[in-house]
Amino acid sequence: MVYAKGEKLLRCKLAAVYRLIDLHGWTQGIYNHVTTRVSQDTEHFLLNPFGMMYNEVTASSLIKVNMQGDIVEEGTTNFGVNQAGFMLHSAIHQARPDIKCVVHLHTPSIVAVSTMKCGLLPLSQESCLIGDVSYHSYSGIVIDPDERQSIAKDLGPSNKVMFLRNHGVVCCGGTIEEAFHITYHTVLACDTQLKMMPLAWTTWYSSTMKSEKNF
Repeated sequence: MVYAKGEKLLRCKLAAVYRLIDLHGWTQGIYNHVTTRVSQDTEHFLLNPFGMMYNEVTASSLIKVNMQGDIVEEGTTNFGVNQAGFMLHSAIHQARPDIKCVVHLHTPSIVAVSTMKCGLLPLSQESCLIGDVSYHSYSGIVIDPDERQSIAKDLGPSNKVMFLRNHGVVCCGGTIEEAFHITYHTVLACDTQLKMMPLAWTTWYSSTMKSEKNF
């Protein structure tokens, strides 16, 4: 298949992120998604075919869709698009043109933090690096188009990380590289917080206060 130079590079980078996520062990079979907007001029973005493992995704197999969910380019497979994944990612791409890439994960540590009332605490350098964090009250698989508005509202105009309560997280970036960078540190921050759980709350509080002063 023939692509414009810019899109070819985006496809290669996005496919590489799928492979990186697989190498880090953050995948859950065929589920979850990483998407990237093709350009600021078009309402198109790329995502994985529903049914392929992360280590199987290639640049040419990525599917191009518009904001309405129509397939613009089906790639080299005959797989379709996961509707829930499309809804979640299209809500963010449509509301935030500044966001080029969206990564959605729910590793055990991320899910655990998403269930906590306190959410992600500034206990480590990694938790401070990702900036302000948003929260969305996840109410099940996203198949209702109306929920896209609440997703966009909860993410806000500038935050790049949003936890879906009792479910997972979305990490965003102005580039594919930034989105992966934020994802990597979000995973580390959640892992660190869980390791702090057996310790006394007074230790958490003191660490939080120091983090707020230094960062």
